Amino acid sequence: MASDAAGRLPVLLQRDGDEFKAGTVIQDLPDPPSPPVPDLGLAGRSVVLVGLMGAGKSSIGRRLAQRLGLEFLDADTEIERAAGCTIEEIFARFGEPAFRDGERRVILRLLEEGRPLVLATGGGAFMDAETRAAIRRWGISVWLRADIEVLLRRVARRSNRPLLKQGDPRAVLERLMAIRHPVYGEADVVVESDDSPPDATVDRVIDALRLRQGATGGME
Repeated sequence: MASDAAGRLPVLLQRDGDEFKAGTVIQDLPDPPSPPVPDLGLAGRSVVLVGLMGAGKSSIGRRLAQRLGLEFLDADTEIERAAGCTIEEIFARFGEPAFRDGERRVILRLLEEGRPLVLATGGGAFMDAETRAAIRRWGISVWLRADIEVLLRRVARRSNRPLLKQGDPRAVLERLMAIRHPVYGEADVVVESDDSPPDATVDRVIDALRLRQGATGGME
């Protein structure tokens, strides 16, 4: 921002229609305050997002972590880092059981490290009893529940979903919903993930966590 020759207040170029003109700046405005971090009484526990592929766990998780002032990690990314190859390659080379074993060990390690974070998990992670027990011990589980039409639109944007290569995507998702939804229902919090803007879904997650805190008198 430059000052004129007479040493008057600095000028700032401002748009006026389709042209720029100089306008005097009365004073520099302070940066807008950051939104307050919600106090959800997490007591050092992590927030763990569960749900089917396409539910928005990663996109919602990143925004939620920013709002809560926590680190965000994606379990699938951490698995790929540990394995040195993609999840699609793990499925192709070693099969789903080997992937699930590695997934369990990575999630346990992340939760046992003790630092609170927001963790997005793969669609099948919560189906493992040992993983569910670890999440109950060190975290608060949030099921992002989406209907099949929303899921189909979202998964169509990516081609690296190994399970969707086992048949018609709708039929695969319907089968997974029938198997997994009853287990996802064990999550501490259930939040609808629809076509609302992502920040609106984050608001719903925070509201649900706040309600749970009030209902339990704090996160137990």
